[in-house]
Amino acid sequence: MYHDQDSVLSHIEDYSDTIEIKYAKGLKVEYKPDGIHVTITNPDPAAKASKPQHITIRKSSSRFICTTALQLGNFEVLGLEDKIVGINSLRHIFSLRMLDQLESGKTAEIGKEGNFDLETVMRTKPDFILVSASKYGGFEALKECGIPLIFHHGYKETNPLGQAEWIKLVGILTGETKRANAVFADIEKKYNTLKEEVEKATSDNKKLPTVISGRQLRDGWYIVGGRSYMAQLFRDAGADYIMKDNKESGGIALDFESVYAKGIHADFWQTDGSSKGNFSLKELANEDARYATMDAFKNKRVIFCDLSQTPYRELGGVQPHFLLADFVKAFHPEILPSYIPKYYKLIK
Repeated sequence: MYHDQDSVLSHIEDYSDTIEIKYAKGLKVEYKPDGIHVTITNPDPAAKASKPQHITIRKSSSRFICTTALQLGNFEVLGLEDKIVGINSLRHIFSLRMLDQLESGKTAEIGKEGNFDLETVMRTKPDFILVSASKYGGFEALKECGIPLIFHHGYKETNPLGQAEWIKLVGILTGETKRANAVFADIEKKYNTLKEEVEKATSDNKKLPTVISGRQLRDGWYIVGGRSYMAQLFRDAGADYIMKDNKESGGIALDFESVYAKGIHADFWQTDGSSKGNFSLKELANEDARYATMDAFKNKRVIFCDLSQTPYRELGGVQPHFLLADFVKAFHPEILPSYIPKYYKLIK
């Protein structure tokens, strides 16, 4: 079901070079005589209204600066890391190709938002710099360089396939539209095929397994909103999200007691974090003894993604078919008996 990237890229000539947007709410593409017109907006329903960004692409570009791990992942899944000449200082980089480029000097580290090395930015001679909406204030200094900034709002999409579809923007910018269409078509097919299998397997109206998300972090229990992309993944994987009636499209902090009361009897529990080794139920209980009283904990049904051991921040947003499969493996293991989870795994 999940053949490798090289197999997909070997058939790119079979695909159209015209980009059509099917899922991404934040992208609009129009073909006109003077070039490809792209309108970029923030697709987050909760975001304050902001002015759309309009760009016209008349020729392909080959030099980019990425300022988030997900932007790197957009190039990585297309096999286009060689077009990244600069990247911000990320804690974890999993792309072996990018690590080689950093070591050889082909790609330069430009620092972090609020403390960019503008001399390095200029030295890399980028055609475009991709920036993030949530960290916009940190990119003000980059405007001084006179290099066009392009917003990449992929992580704000609430549809998992909508997040992945932002690779088509990279396809347009690089002139690799056939490649982008081929890779996305593969992702879309795998995702929807598995989603349909789950729908058939759960169509007898039996009670779906319930799931709660997140855990206590500083000032509250952080959960994913009922309209978030993660909540959509839960639904597509055949689970009933305990907080499905929540109207938020992103993450939200609630008081511990209210989430605990709703989630104590949930069948499964999804959470993530960074660990120095194999994160365990014991370590989870050490964070708060009340966790050990939850049904999902007692039944060893905690699904955990280790952000320091997996390329989730890089590739999770452009590999929703793997995320879906991870959750299906947990919720309905009989559907994928031989599948080995990539990001989210049941911990012991």
